[in-house]
Amino acid sequence: MATRDVSAFAPAGRRRRRGAGAFGAGGWPGSAVMTAGLGRLASVPFLIIGHRGAAGLKPENTLASFRAAVALGVHGVELDVQRVQGELAVIHDAALERTTNGLGAVERQSFAALRRLDAGQGQRVPTLAEVLAAVPEHVLVNVELKGPGTAALVADALSNLARPLLVSSFDPARLAEFRRRCPQVPVAPLVGTWTCAAPEAAAALGAWGVHLPLRAVKAARIAALKRRGLRCVVYTVNNRRRAARLRSLGVDGVFTDYPNRLRELAPARPG
Repeated sequence: MATRDVSAFAPAGRRRRRGAGAFGAGGWPGSAVMTAGLGRLASVPFLIIGHRGAAGLKPENTLASFRAAVALGVHGVELDVQRVQGELAVIHDAALERTTNGLGAVERQSFAALRRLDAGQGQRVPTLAEVLAAVPEHVLVNVELKGPGTAALVADALSNLARPLLVSSFDPARLAEFRRRCPQVPVAPLVGTWTCAAPEAAAALGAWGVHLPLRAVKAARIAALKRRGLRCVVYTVNNRRRAARLRSLGVDGVFTDYPNRLRELAPARPG
């Protein structure tokens, strides 16, 4: 999940009319199916989701980070995937320098070379399969699609899993491709900049909800999403008082780097 100011939806001149083309509502499962895709977590009134695991406590997007988040009682964990030589590597940035001891672009690495890098505190860059195996099956895994080729690979990886799942992306075409390939898994567009068309675009996609940046949250916008039957999860929230305020506005959950700070706000996680 990025904090850059990029819209999750196509520019106005390229938006499709609701019910037409790739975003047509007729072919997507209804909200009942989307809710079922989250399993027992669908009834949790306020979700606490560990951002890249517990990114403020452990090296982000590593197995240590995801395990730390789970130990702190999160309802779910969020991660980023990129395609590297046909494999799904869990890493956020397009470049290696910030999160590993490597240099250069992720897309230019061999998978073997990527796996040899130190992702912090001796951790390696994990695969999506490794994270899914490490995170208990009752904990939600939110996969963000980053880069070309991820939609098809993630659809293949998730299509037969019986666990709470959610897939998100800033790229509407990538998210629509995933929905065509794996319609049983809920999706949530990531919004960088709010537009009045955001609720309609998400509803036309058959989305479970929308992920909003903290700076974009306003009561009227939350209400607009609710009128469309959409959930709203806000990123990235590391302050307990701010999270409590968002909950009072009707927000359905938050992504946080510090799950330890928000534990008292979290309803018990269904086991």
